[in-house]
Amino acid sequence: MTERGRRALVVRGGWAGHAPEEAAELFVPFLTESGFDVTLEGSLEAYADADFMAEIDLVVQCWTMGEILPDEMRGLRTAVANGTGLAGWHGGVVDSFRLATDYLQLVGGQFAAHPHDLVDHTIEVVAERADHEIVAGVGTIALHSEQYWVLTDSLNDVLATTTIRSREGDPWHEPVVSPAVWTRRWGAGRVFVSTVGHQLADLEIPAVRTVVERGLLWAAR
Repeated sequence: MTERGRRALVVRGGWAGHAPEEAAELFVPFLTESGFDVTLEGSLEAYADADFMAEIDLVVQCWTMGEILPDEMRGLRTAVANGTGLAGWHGGVVDSFRLATDYLQLVGGQFAAHPHDLVDHTIEVVAERADHEIVAGVGTIALHSEQYWVLTDSLNDVLATTTIRSREGDPWHEPVVSPAVWTRRWGAGRVFVSTVGHQLADLEIPAVRTVVERGLLWAAR
């Protein structure tokens, strides 16, 4: 019997402001070079196909906001619990399907705000996790972009954070440390999230791209 190669499903759509097709497809050549047979989809319908999803080793999702149907949500959660990896960045994974609490529980984080829009800020690797394969050798990443404030829980393995400073007039009164890169185990599956990636240029920064590429491979079955 011939061994099956690994398969990746790249799902892109939702709010056009994040250039979902262009952003997601930045990583298709990397996936192909890494041995994946890549399927591109512009809808969520594939999530509801149980037989198809059972053959997928990695879902790369780039879908900001929008809605997901119950059968699509069940299909995605079931696939991940059974070993399919789920990975994404920025609003394409943590600002998806705001009304779907089952989805928020799966990914482990929900976009809350990006105060002051595009700002200078840094992403700092958590010292205790600096040897993790996704962030090993990655130093501080400096950005001028959206800085995501996310709501999250303790199930995540946080690999990097960003600190949101309060300015005069802000209703919060002290710095807020928000996770910026994390992994999560869900059943037999793995979830990878990076909150960086508002602009295509962000995803072309070598350190950012390295983290995402390593995260895709880490999450895959």
